[in-house]
Amino acid sequence: MSAVRDTQRARVYDAEQLVRSIFDRAAEFGQRTVEVHGSRLTLPVERRFASVDSVQQYCDLVLALGWVAATWDRAGVPIRVRARAGSVAAHYESDVAVLAVPVAARRSGRGRTAWALRELVVLHELAHHLEPRPETAAAHGPGFCGRYLELVEGVIGPEAGLLLRMTFHDCGVRVE
Repeated sequence: MSAVRDTQRARVYDAEQLVRSIFDRAAEFGQRTVEVHGSRLTLPVERRFASVDSVQQYCDLVLALGWVAATWDRAGVPIRVRARAGSVAAHYESDVAVLAVPVAARRSGRGRTAWALRELVVLHELAHHLEPRPETAAAHGPGFCGRYLELVEGVIGPEAGLLLRMTFHDCGVRVE
């Protein structure tokens, strides 16, 4: 756990919620083209996961990507995915390299969903895993945000990365 104050945590979560909502609406209505800041983007499909095992396989595959391994030394550190009680938040335990995802469904305007079993949430947690010095960095600081953006751009696609980047900017999130 980092002792550094996490001053932009709320802004990062706000931005992510907006981006997830845009992806949800695109999937719900089958309209993948969105207009953001005057640019038309065709959003790629965001992967959803059925189980903790499928999240584990996904994490293993992302960490094994050549460009990920070449960019971050911690990509070579195996991560373990486990189910987390409750339905409120996913989290990463840096001292033991564990990603905990809630698998319980929670009620939303679209019924009951296991909201954390989705690609954007998993890439967020992988960005925490790739932090080289978690004890000296703010959990959601500019370095984290830069890693998260690189993962989203490189894995989901440049359009998703651009949407996240613009939303970070609108929410006042600093990125390295």
